[in-house]
Amino acid sequence: MSPQTETKAGVGFQAGVKDYKLTYYTPEYETKDTDILAAFRVSPQPGVPPEEAGAAVAAESSTGTWTTVWTDGLTSLDRYKGRCYHIEPVPGEDNQFICYVAYPLDLFEEGSVTNMFTSIVGNVFGFKALRALRLEDLRIPPTYSKTFQGPPHGIQVERDKLNKYGRPLLGCTIKPKLGLSAKNYGRACYECLRGGLDFTKDDENVNSQPFMRWRDRFVFCAEAIYKSQAETGEIKGHYLNATAGTCES
Repeated sequence: MSPQTETKAGVGFQAGVKDYKLTYYTPEYETKDTDILAAFRVSPQPGVPPEEAGAAVAAESSTGTWTTVWTDGLTSLDRYKGRCYHIEPVPGEDNQFICYVAYPLDLFEEGSVTNMFTSIVGNVFGFKALRALRLEDLRIPPTYSKTFQGPPHGIQVERDKLNKYGRPLLGCTIKPKLGLSAKNYGRACYECLRGGLDFTKDDENVNSQPFMRWRDRFVFCAEAIYKSQAETGEIKGHYLNATAGTCES
C-alpha cells in the first residue's frame, strides 16, 4: 500500500455526538446588516440548558445535525452556520426564553420565501430538546428583499391601461365569491362594469373549482369586458386570480 493511501488504527475521523452550544452558541457574535435575524420563544425540555436549546435551534435550522459527520470538514461551517447570539428569559414565564439567531444570507435561495421559511421554521419544530418553540419575530435585510422581483408594474401603468386619470379607480370583488357558474359570474362582471365600475376582480378563494373552471371564467369575463366597453365607450378591466398548482408555479 502506498504511503498516500495507508491508514492506521486510531487515526482519522471520530464520529460522535457533541453539545450544540459548543459550535452554535456564540454570544460574542456581532450581527451583520446582511444577516437574517430570528427571535424564537423557546421552552427547553427538563434538564436542557437554554444555551443548548438556542444553539440547537440555530443548528437544526442551518448546517447542524444530531451527530458529528466527517463531511463537516469539506466546507466552512463557520461561514454558513446559524448562530444563537443572545438569550434572555421571558418576564413572568417559567422556563421560557427568547433566543436570537442570526443566519448568513448565503444559506437562502434568492427570491424564495418558501426556501427561507422551510429552513427557519421547518423540521426544527419537532426537535426533541425543545418542549415548545415559536417564531416571534423575523428581520429580513434589504439585501435579501431586493432579490424578490415584486409586481411587474405599478399604479401608473394601471391608469395607462384603463385610461383613467385624476381620480381614484373604482372596482369591486364579485360576490358570492364561491358557487357561481362561469356564465353567471361573467354576468355579474358585466352588470358591475356597465353600471360604472372601472374594474372587477376575483376573490382569492376563486381558482379553478368544479363549479367554475378558470378557462370558462376567463371567456365569460372577457365577454363582459368587451360588451361593457362597447356600450360605455370606456376601457374596462377584470383581475383574474391566476394561482397555479405547485407543479405549475
